[in-house]
Amino acid sequence: MPQGRTIRAVVANSDRNCTNNKRYGLVFTLLAASTTVVHAQSSPIQDEVILSELSVTGTGPERADGPVVGYRATRSATATKTDTPLRDSPQSINVVPRQVITDQQDLRLTDAVTNVSNVTPGSTVQGRSQNYVIRGFATQLFAVDGILVNPAINFYPVERDLANAERVEVIKGPASVLFGRGDPGGVVNIVTRRPTLEPTADASVQGGSFGFRRFQGSVSSAIPSIDGLAARLTFAAQEDPTFRDIGGDTNRRIFIAPALSWTPSADTRVYINAEATSQRTQYDEGLIAFRGRVPLDNIRRYYGEPSSRYYGEVNGITMRAEHDVNENLTLRQVINGQWGAFNLFTARATGVNNAGTQVTRRDASVDSHFAAVDTQTEAIMKFDTLGFAHTALVGFEYTNGFRHPYSQQGTYTPVRFFNPVFGGTPGALGFQSELKQKLELFGFYLQDQIALTPQLQLVLGARFDLGTQYYFNRLPASRTQPPEQQLFGASPRVGLIYRPFEPLTFYASYATSFAPQTANVLNVVNPAPETGEQLEVGTRIDINPDLTLSAAAFRITRNNVAGNDPVNTNFSVITGQQRSEGVEADLAGEILPGWKVIGGVGYLDARITKDRVFAVGNRLLGAPAFSGSVWTTYDVQAGSLRGLGLGIGVTHVGQRFGDLNNSYKVGAYNRVDAAVYYDIDAHYRFAVNIRNLANARYIEQPFNQFNNTPGAPFTLLATITARM
Repeated sequence: MPQGRTIRAVVANSDRNCTNNKRYGLVFTLLAASTTVVHAQSSPIQDEVILSELSVTGTGPERADGPVVGYRATRSATATKTDTPLRDSPQSINVVPRQVITDQQDLRLTDAVTNVSNVTPGSTVQGRSQNYVIRGFATQLFAVDGILVNPAINFYPVERDLANAERVEVIKGPASVLFGRGDPGGVVNIVTRRPTLEPTADASVQGGSFGFRRFQGSVSSAIPSIDGLAARLTFAAQEDPTFRDIGGDTNRRIFIAPALSWTPSADTRVYINAEATSQRTQYDEGLIAFRGRVPLDNIRRYYGEPSSRYYGEVNGITMRAEHDVNENLTLRQVINGQWGAFNLFTARATGVNNAGTQVTRRDASVDSHFAAVDTQTEAIMKFDTLGFAHTALVGFEYTNGFRHPYSQQGTYTPVRFFNPVFGGTPGALGFQSELKQKLELFGFYLQDQIALTPQLQLVLGARFDLGTQYYFNRLPASRTQPPEQQLFGASPRVGLIYRPFEPLTFYASYATSFAPQTANVLNVVNPAPETGEQLEVGTRIDINPDLTLSAAAFRITRNNVAGNDPVNTNFSVITGQQRSEGVEADLAGEILPGWKVIGGVGYLDARITKDRVFAVGNRLLGAPAFSGSVWTTYDVQAGSLRGLGLGIGVTHVGQRFGDLNNSYKVGAYNRVDAAVYYDIDAHYRFAVNIRNLANARYIEQPFNQFNNTPGAPFTLLATITARM
């Protein structure tokens, strides 16, 4: 089969790690079996009566965990953990549907979330992962189907693939009342694609600039002989040498996500989703800042070596079971397990001489592994008291996670600043540090959505977390083990929603966040947890039945936050208090038949307000004052050009400082993207996407003096998609 040969070719081109090949081979075997089942069901049995085909098309009511038609979602569970209309959510929440991801051909989680106002790219973590800045605060935390990534890790060890993403949702502002630990800027939640009882399949082949190649697909069907049981298998493999001069090497990633959905009766639902990601990439810190700026004369400049490599893997499985005891009571149980590892060996820049001609370097090696388990037990109750309608949520969560990285370092031959040349000599590695961290938390939370009148709703919530954290970073000069740290956090939330008439909604809310410290703070034992609080007012209005405009004003205060140590760059410091306040507006939906749009614009004033290390008044790292994006497409509705679609988008990010010292800044940029696609029929699409049409040079993600990721130049991506 041609499709089978394509899959084998992609796997053959990936790195041949024996263990991974066995695991992925098994999953691809399951894929082939699933495809065989689909074809078998579609083949007529001899002597059977063949009836005329009856085709029924249409869409049912939108669900919080289901597909979105077009660019505008109307429901979500991210802000309340209940299937709630967005207009009844007491905080700003934005949804990026799968159709937007497909039309833009977003290959990074960062690309998807930058469709949202006041969300901009953060750091790539040396080409290993993703980071974004939400309302002025950098975060790597995100959730999958409402489960946060391992609480003990300080960065996600791989770049999150979007092959099985049904929608990407951003709740802006603190959300600890429901998610527990979290950053005050907000939480990104990926809602995965559910299995379908009807046979469906899709696959796409992509090729683009700088040798980019990718194959992605998904197949879903009912499982014969078991009523209500369906399975989906999603997979993706890509190779990306990138535009960077990394010594002729490449970056590879493989992602596989099998899922099962079982509905044994109308009142019982079980969903199991598993994911495995394997990634081999170049360890790439980007460009170096010097004398207050980052030179952009050569965005391919690389200060590492071809031997600077990184390997990461993340695995997870989640089981979610719901049972409707009656129309007023639903019980839910969620169990999640995550585990993985990463290792690296690299040449890293450590300094620039006064003349700006030479970069000193060191070699570094890290070997780390981690694991976590998370369980959530919840009850959703609907009842009336004193004439008020209530939707109450009561939940208990248990979380236990650990990480254990072991680091070594040595010396490395320096290189020239403007013309680095490969071929340096690494020095002998010596012990740098060994970190052991274990975090155990018990969380109890409750929420009540109260309909006071048909126009007025009140949302009350509170969460209490308590537990312990063991955090010991063994250094060459220190072997004294600290005691376990006792943790406690209270996270209240209150929101008021008012609808004076049907298309218009106003809301006001107060929310808080709580997060145990995971940063490596030099000579500090058991630093206090980070906390945050937000005041927000906002509005939503349906301009027409398919187009919604939302706007908000907010003020966030963050306490006990960790930042990069300006002296000891391998460590962090507790910077005291930070504040971010601003306004934003978002638009999503269909303006006219075939004309869709999504985008937002925001203003931020994000600064240090109290500190003993950095100057009060300094702007926060990577937070622009102004940013915004808009993406719009038009599908020809009739005539000989029906099936043709055109898209264009503009992204603006203002100038940003690259550290809390504000010692250097990177300039503002405007990036223009475009797309042309043609639906040959209901089963095939050909698309060409262009990113950075004007070939602008800019820094996409500043992080510190030695970590500044340049944006990609003019890039073309061609995609052929088949679906059934």
